[in-house]
Amino acid sequence: MAEHEKSKKAFVLRLNPDLLKELEKWAADEFRSVNGQIEFLLTRAVKEHRNKNFKDSK
Repeated sequence: MAEHEKSKKAFVLRLNPDLLKELEKWAADEFRSVNGQIEFLLTRAVKEHRNKNFKDSK
């Protein structure tokens, strides 16, 4: 198991059933688990947020 896998923290996430269905389809389309898809999307959103805030602070 990779080092970053060991340090992950588990938590409960409640989702609207329709949203979960969409995430399941999207994850399958990209050959990811739902958990992996959510992590991918959140990571991308955080990077975009950081970049936006960095540009705004100039």
